[in-house]
Amino acid sequence: LFYTDVKLFQSQDQSDSVLDDVSCLLGCTRSSLHVVASEKGIVVGRLTYDEDGDEINCTRQGIGGKAIPPSIDKVTNMRSDAKFILLVEKDAAFQRLAEDRFYNRYPCIIITGKGQPDVSTRLFLRKLKTSLSIPVLGLVDSDPYGLKILSVYMSGSKNMSYDSSNLTTPDIKWLGVRPTDLDRYKIPPECRLPMTDSDIKTGKDLLQADFITKNPQWVRELELMIKTKEKAEIQALSSFGFQYLTESYLPKKLREGDWI
Repeated sequence: LFYTDVKLFQSQDQSDSVLDDVSCLLGCTRSSLHVVASEKGIVVGRLTYDEDGDEINCTRQGIGGKAIPPSIDKVTNMRSDAKFILLVEKDAAFQRLAEDRFYNRYPCIIITGKGQPDVSTRLFLRKLKTSLSIPVLGLVDSDPYGLKILSVYMSGSKNMSYDSSNLTTPDIKWLGVRPTDLDRYKIPPECRLPMTDSDIKTGKDLLQADFITKNPQWVRELELMIKTKEKAEIQALSSFGFQYLTESYLPKKLREGDWI
């Protein structure tokens, strides 16, 4: 849409804002207006579905995975023997899981929005959850922004609040990386980062958010993060070896049912 008249819109943010306003005014979704973003999210693992008449097998898409299509309406007949959906914040962690074929040892579907998720990824996750009725486990950085990304999946964004009922997946479990994991898994001090003033403010703001307050365990984890003023990325786990995530950390978490 932006590139149809660059002089008119001047920036991508302006065309996005206009599109949101039009969708809200008409009481419809972006996709129903046949305006979709370029592909961003990726999926891999124990999932087969039909896309506009073609069968897509997500175990046979190479280590890069399958790009989530912009037109989710064309995705039908989802079938899977997966036990859970692993929602990953970052592409680097996704690629590690895909390359190690983690889904073969632990039957699952792995999905990432590569940071802040786009509409298609959020729609795809919701469709997965409603079609398959299996749990969604979130793997994000142990910082306020990892939680903010989970909040977009769970409760939506302010810009698209008019369509939150179609875009959200409320019941996501926080698998990791959690603040209590830093000591439990002995993450080295050099792999822990000091929280900035902005981080702390964001964390305190999140303590008032509904998706946090309704889960006392999430509240305790976030309070610990703010108290210690420490954060860590998923990549901090690689200090024990590049396969530690897939060979030790996640297997232990799944074996013990360690999610909240």
